[in-house]
Amino acid sequence: MKTIVIILLGVLLAVPFLPISEVYEVKVDKNVSTVTWRASKVTGTHFGKVKISQADLDYKNNRIQGGFFEIDMTSITVEDITDPGSNKRLTDHLKSDDFFSVDKFKTSSLKITEAKTANGKDYQINGNLMIKGISNPVSFPATVEVKGGEITATGKITFDRTKYDIKYRSGSFFDGLADRMIYDEVQLEIALVAKAN
Repeated sequence: MKTIVIILLGVLLAVPFLPISEVYEVKVDKNVSTVTWRASKVTGTHFGKVKISQADLDYKNNRIQGGFFEIDMTSITVEDITDPGSNKRLTDHLKSDDFFSVDKFKTSSLKITEAKTANGKDYQINGNLMIKGISNPVSFPATVEVKGGEITATGKITFDRTKYDIKYRSGSFFDGLADRMIYDEVQLEIALVAKAN
């Protein structure tokens, strides 16, 4: 009987010292990670990139729990136009008040508020996307792979630019645009790469 009591006491004393699974933050490698934007108009599509200025993923039990990343809007580029003059005109226009007002709002961001997954690979991400100081909820599918100690998370966000006060040549607000109309939906294709601890 005394032996049993001693064993039980030992177990109880040991429990508080068992390792507890905690959420920890993994730093995203902003030099390898990418964000590609894509927007369409009646006559075609433009696309380019923006740089990530900072990003973190909240990780627990080999699954993403949340996260945050910030985009440097001053770094926006256009990649589908090869003529230097035309490329600069569109890049400067995107930075103007017709679009992203980069002088006033130098960054955009995404805060992940919920990451749902049944298998640890395929996720439904919910969060808040902030552009031009305006925040709106977004939801999008994402895929996460862990290989060789490296975490790669990819996803595609589609958002309505008019909800962020970007109404230039929007058919939702202006009539008679014909082939000058620019569609409201914009896509962000995201690939985040981080080292798993």
